[in-house]
Amino acid sequence: MTTLTYADYLHVETLLSLQEPRTPDTASRSVVLAEHFFIVTHQASELWLKQITFDLDAAAEAMTPPYGPEDDELALEFLQRTTELLRVLHEQVVALERLPLRHFAEFRPFLDGASGAQSAQFRVLARLLGGSRQEGRLYRAFERLTEHHGSSVAEVCARGPAAGVLNRLADSLLDVANGYWRWKVTHLALVSKMVGNRDGTGGSTGVDHLARRVTLPFPRLRQLRAQVHDGPTVESPPTGRANDHLRPDHLASFVDSRQNCGGDQREDKGEQHDG
Repeated sequence: MTTLTYADYLHVETLLSLQEPRTPDTASRSVVLAEHFFIVTHQASELWLKQITFDLDAAAEAMTPPYGPEDDELALEFLQRTTELLRVLHEQVVALERLPLRHFAEFRPFLDGASGAQSAQFRVLARLLGGSRQEGRLYRAFERLTEHHGSSVAEVCARGPAAGVLNRLADSLLDVANGYWRWKVTHLALVSKMVGNRDGTGGSTGVDHLARRVTLPFPRLRQLRAQVHDGPTVESPPTGRANDHLRPDHLASFVDSRQNCGGDQREDKGEQHDG
């Protein structure tokens, strides 16, 4: 019987054969290597997105009935891991800042209509997290979990650490959301730095398209936590204005400052979900 090797287990040979630069052979080696770097970074990002969406889907499932005795802590583990993986995604965008503009300009035409905006996994992630004005599957699951414990999100926010694992879950949800937002804004800044006001390769309006899609998830949770500053209070209805300061025109100022510094369906377990 043949012993399983590291290379066989990870399909290393296949994995390392998936980078196929489209730059012509007449181009310099520097340009070919720059496109190879571009491909590796995006392929790695898709792999991390796969793990992130799997983990967030599992976190949402753990917060959805029927509940097991360890589901609260299990959901917390998945959320905490996702927070770290979003840091990895963010650092990969930072690494792309080492892509020379002159080399990117040379191979970019060969991308044809390929664009990161076409990433199916990113759309799955967006449905899980929701946006600045609409809650996603994760928050709805958290609401149901607090109700299962005879509480509410507002009460969890008001009680803080006294709410135990529910409070830690609320914190972790915001850690995930903030990591997601930071990753998106850093990518926006990079694209602005590299292509300016040019249209995207997929036919989008480029930076403007990206800016309009930078969202800060869990607006209701943020609003309820903010009410802690007012002391005990009755839960108020959503205003839809929790993240008005994140409008694209305001994000443009954020991007400029960064560059100047250098740089309602059922969700019972077993049911199929988009995420």
